[in-house]
Amino acid sequence: MPNVTKEQIETARKIDLLTYLRLNEPDELVYINANEHRTKSHNSLVISNGKWYYNRGQFGGVSALDYLMKVRGADFVTAVETVCGNTKNMILPQETARPPPKRELVLPPQIKYPAKMTAYLQKRGISPAVIGACISSGLIYESVYRGEPVCVFVGRDDTNKPRYAAMRGINSDLKRDVAESDKRFGFLLPASNSDSPTLAVFESAIDALSAKVMGKPDIFRLSLGGVSPSALFEFLQNHPNIQHISLCLDADVVGQEAAKKIQRQLAADKQFAHIKVTVNPPSSGKDYNAMLINKIMLEHEQKNKNNMNHERY
Repeated sequence: MPNVTKEQIETARKIDLLTYLRLNEPDELVYINANEHRTKSHNSLVISNGKWYYNRGQFGGVSALDYLMKVRGADFVTAVETVCGNTKNMILPQETARPPPKRELVLPPQIKYPAKMTAYLQKRGISPAVIGACISSGLIYESVYRGEPVCVFVGRDDTNKPRYAAMRGINSDLKRDVAESDKRFGFLLPASNSDSPTLAVFESAIDALSAKVMGKPDIFRLSLGGVSPSALFEFLQNHPNIQHISLCLDADVVGQEAAKKIQRQLAADKQFAHIKVTVNPPSSGKDYNAMLINKIMLEHEQKNKNNMNHERY
């Protein structure tokens, strides 16, 4: 092939994207955690476990060569020359020449009688009915992590296979995702009507549960597990019927800046530009769980006040 040799092509195909960017475009990398990176130019491109996936375009790969051609639009020869020109003096470690074997998500063991989790969630204002429904559907359960009781919130794909799990301490501030969790599959409370056109988006599973207690049951409620929109874009790919998205992120600077950024991203994407997107932070408190607790307290105060007035007569 003109301008490139078979050896150059073979070398280019061995360079994974993370290695390429670390060596040649480190400023392009955005660190998320030990298992995930993104890029400044393409926020929906996820680099994880030796591979990369472009959520916006719904395709992925392993090599930097694929990335330069599929995402940046370079022709094959230019892509090979770019990779080889930047890596001709690099000695590849064995582990970067081949992607690591794919590892499956293994959920933590389940406690048979989730009394601690149930008490904890009720203390946070989540009703027994909502807790029971989530336990029955396998969305939440109680486990133990390093001797500590935790709630496990499970995110599943469209085949109902667990793909993500977040652990939250019952007696502590522990917050940890289970190893090999895929952020594209967030904790989801399905709508009673699978054709519901409305989706509410939250940062945490607790907030989604809180909104479920306060609101109508016939909408989807999705937790992002933070402010990254990966789970949102994955959900929209599988639910083309969505016409309205309510961004219910936290009422702090990080949450509201993320909500406005997501709103802009959706408006700029031809696939999703028709969707009405509103930003709806909690009306009281930092998040929707604080809003629920405030609502419950006000209802109790009003009930006590009514009882006292009744006793006077």
